[in-house]
Amino acid sequence: MTAIITATDLAHELAGDRPPLLLDVRWQLTLAKAAGAPAFDGRAEYAAGHLPGAVFVDLDRELAGARGEHGRHPLPDLAEFGAAMRRAGVSATRPVVVYDGGQGWAAARAWWLLRWTGHPDVRVLDGGLAAWAGELSTEVPAVAEGDFRPAPAAAGLLDADGAAALARAGVLLDARAGERYRGEVEPVDRVGGHIPGAVSAPTTENVGPDGRFLPAAELLDRFKALGVSPDTEVGVYCGSGVSGAHEVLALAVAGIPAALYVGSWSEWSSDPSRPVAVGADPQ
Repeated sequence: MTAIITATDLAHELAGDRPPLLLDVRWQLTLAKAAGAPAFDGRAEYAAGHLPGAVFVDLDRELAGARGEHGRHPLPDLAEFGAAMRRAGVSATRPVVVYDGGQGWAAARAWWLLRWTGHPDVRVLDGGLAAWAGELSTEVPAVAEGDFRPAPAAAGLLDADGAAALARAGVLLDARAGERYRGEVEPVDRVGGHIPGAVSAPTTENVGPDGRFLPAAELLDRFKALGVSPDTEVGVYCGSGVSGAHEVLALAVAGIPAALYVGSWSEWSSDPSRPVAVGADPQ
């Protein structure tokens, strides 16, 4: 099973006998409050036009818990997450396709959560809404409640200690922008820098100018250049477990399994006892 689907293939599947359930997860990181601009409103974007039949999912409320000591987007309560997914129509036997506005981060967060909690068939629309050439709808669909029950996997999830250990024993990729990794700027969290031993791997370098993933062979070459080999244990973190999910998705496209440190830098940097490295050197 592939982790992504093209807009063309999605259109064919939607017209077929077993159409996937569509989840609209439009979200974006914004510093609007500091800039005095209105915050991004994914639900309003959805209301203005979405893929026909798509159901809106709120990343902050349904794909994450309340921000606190475990970061800005910690894992949601799994019972609440399961209830939200069932309300959206998610069932274990029906394929799911998730999309966002084009950046892919929010859709990847939904993909990762559903996959980690046991859904067998979830894909991300490559390129997001921007790649869709068909008509949009403003109708909110009435969906039958699904039957999905989260059953988290034993693997695929890192905590802070696990991320620190993996940075020494395997490859821990930092999906944030290079200047945040190096500690030159930090617009959101308490301090800048990175987890000692982590390798800078901005997730923006996994896609082309159109926001679509690079071919699998090119992604594989990229990750090999960052130290990933067939027998390497790989983990990813970012600022708060959103863009990091996109990097886990890119690794999946390349055929490389990886774990996600959901708390990421927003959790790590909130604890003054944890070491912080700065500069281009991983150490």
